[in-house]
Amino acid sequence: MIRYRRPKQDDPVIYELIRKELVPFSHMPPQDIDAVIKDLPGRLTRGISLVASPTYEADLIAFIHFLIHGDLLYIDMMAVSAAHQRQRHGKTLMAHAENFAASRGCQRAKVMVDRDNTRAHLFYRKLGYRTLRYVPLSQCYELEKRLPSRS
Repeated sequence: MIRYRRPKQDDPVIYELIRKELVPFSHMPPQDIDAVIKDLPGRLTRGISLVASPTYEADLIAFIHFLIHGDLLYIDMMAVSAAHQRQRHGKTLMAHAENFAASRGCQRAKVMVDRDNTRAHLFYRKLGYRTLRYVPLSQCYELEKRLPSRS
């Protein structure tokens, strides 16, 4: 099931997913990663976080955090626990985020993917995202997708 993030219950699991599933692909130095981790509570208050969990009361097994800027949906972070990957949780979370954004007038979606995260590149490509450019400073690729209009 998909539900909105409940900070007290979900944030410790989200932080752990970030450490296990996202940080290993980052090219940032350890002190920058520490700063990003320290900023997570504030970062999660900006935008919207949805989680996938087996039941309403259960701990999450995946999450997505996104922001809406005008006509742009920006996927800030998404991770699925290793034990639950390849079970469509990421695809379901992405569909919820994209539908939410499209219903609010967003026309496109963007995400930054670390250079060496080949599974994420394949995942987003299958969802229709295309590479716009490589950003050497962050060692990430910027991907974009047009969202269907909801008129």
